[in-house]
Amino acid sequence: MHLTWLRSDLRIDDNTALSAATERGPTVALWLVSPGQWRAHDDADCKVDFWLRNLRDLRQALEKLNIPLLIRKIDTWDQAPQAVLDVCQQHQVQSVHWNEEYGINEQRRDAATRKLLEKASVQAHSYLDQLLFRPGTILTRSGDYFQVFSQFKKTCLEHLHLSLPALARRVKRQAALKIHSDPIPQHIDGFEKTPRALREHWPAGEAHAQQRLSQFLDETIDDYLKTRDLPAMPGTSQLSPYLAAGVISPRQCLHGALAANKGEFDSGSTGVQTWVNELLWREFYKHILTGYPQVSRHRAFRSHTEALPWRDAPGDLEAWEQGRTGFPIIDAAMRQLLHTGWMHNRLRMIVAMFLSKNLLIDWRKGERHFMRHLIDGDLAANNGGWQWSASTGTDSVPYFRIFNPVSQSQRFDPQGRFIRHWLPELRDIDEKTIHGPMKSTDLFAGNSYHNPIVDLGSSRQRALEAFKGLPRR
Repeated sequence: MHLTWLRSDLRIDDNTALSAATERGPTVALWLVSPGQWRAHDDADCKVDFWLRNLRDLRQALEKLNIPLLIRKIDTWDQAPQAVLDVCQQHQVQSVHWNEEYGINEQRRDAATRKLLEKASVQAHSYLDQLLFRPGTILTRSGDYFQVFSQFKKTCLEHLHLSLPALARRVKRQAALKIHSDPIPQHIDGFEKTPRALREHWPAGEAHAQQRLSQFLDETIDDYLKTRDLPAMPGTSQLSPYLAAGVISPRQCLHGALAANKGEFDSGSTGVQTWVNELLWREFYKHILTGYPQVSRHRAFRSHTEALPWRDAPGDLEAWEQGRTGFPIIDAAMRQLLHTGWMHNRLRMIVAMFLSKNLLIDWRKGERHFMRHLIDGDLAANNGGWQWSASTGTDSVPYFRIFNPVSQSQRFDPQGRFIRHWLPELRDIDEKTIHGPMKSTDLFAGNSYHNPIVDLGSSRQRALEAFKGLPRR
C-alpha cells in the first residue's frame, strides 16, 4: 500500500505525487485538517471553505478511481509526522508521497515527517509540483538566488526554451480497496461561514478550473496586456485561487498558454508573453521564500528598512481595512476584497503603497489583513507583493516612486465604473470628480461618503523623509 499526502495540490490531473504513488501500486490519499496552524498562518475563512469545497469534489473524483480519501484532524503541524505515521501503520503503508512546499514551517514539517517515517522503515518521497523549477536550480553565475526578477525571468526562459516541464502521467483506475473514504467536514470550528455569494463567485473543482483556463485562453489572453490593469473589465484569468489551492497546476497553465500561441514564448501574442511573465513572478517569489527564509519570519528582505519609523495609527489602519479612507479607488478596492475574497492585482499595488507610504503604516499589518481575507492567499506572492510596494523587498519599487491613487484611478478606471460598482454612494458623481478625495460638503445632499484621512502631498513627503533617514546599507 502507498499513501499520497495531499496539501496544496487538490487535483488528480498533473499531480506528481499522486501519479508517482499510484504507479507503485494500490494507493490511499490523506488530508490533514489543522485549524490551529491555519489560524497561526492567518488563513482566510473563505480560503479554508474553498479547500473543503474542493476536497469534496476531489473525493468524488478519487472514488471513481477507487482511491479512498482519509481525513485526520490535528491542531498544528508539529503533530503531522505522528498523524501520517499512524495512518501508515493502520493500513500497512510502505511509502508516502507528497509534493514540495516552500515556507519555513512547511519545510520543517516535511523534514520532521520524513525523519519519523524513515525511522519506522516507511519510505518518504517528495516531488517538484507547484513550480516549474526546483528552488536552487535557477541561480546567478556566482551561485546565489536571484534578487532581480528580470534576470530570473531571462534564465527561466532560457531553460524553458531547451525543454518544457512535462505533465505528470495520468492516474489510472485501481482495483477497489476495502477502505472507505472519510466524510469531508462541512465547516471547521473557529472559522466563519462563507457567504453564498462569495462561494458562487468561486466555484470549486478541477473541471471548473480547467474551464476557466480554457475560457481565458480562448477569449481574453490576446488582449491581456491591454486589459489586465483595468479593474472594471474581466481582463485577468482569475485563476489565482485555483493555483494557490493546487486545483490547477502552473505546468497546465504554461502548456495551455503556449498551445494558444503556437508554442512561442517571446513572439506571437503579447498577451501570452505577458501572462507567462505573471506565472514566472509567482515562481520568483517562491524561490525567494526558499533562498531568503527571513521573509517567512515576518522580516523585511532589505534589512536596513527594519529601522523605518512606522506610525502606530489604529484609526487610519481600520479606515483602510474597511474602505473608509475617502479615496474612492482605495475604498472600492478594499470593499472588493471584503466581499469577494479577491482583489484585482493593479489595485493590490495601489492600496499597499497607500498604506505603507501615504499612511506610513507597517506593511506587515497590510500583509496580515490580506491573508485574513484573500481566497488566493499565498505566503510567497502576498509577501512579495507587499514588500515590493513598501520598497522593503527584493526587486522592489524605488522608495521615491509612490503611486498617486487619484492619477492611478483616472488612468485605470477612467469612467469610474469600478468605483461606482463598489461605492454606490458615488454612483451619481461625474467622471471628473469621482476619482479624487471629496469633502462631504462637495457632494449632493444626503451623501455619506467619507472625508479623506490624509493629504497626499504632505504624506508623500513624510514617506520620502522616512526612507531618506534610514541608515546606509
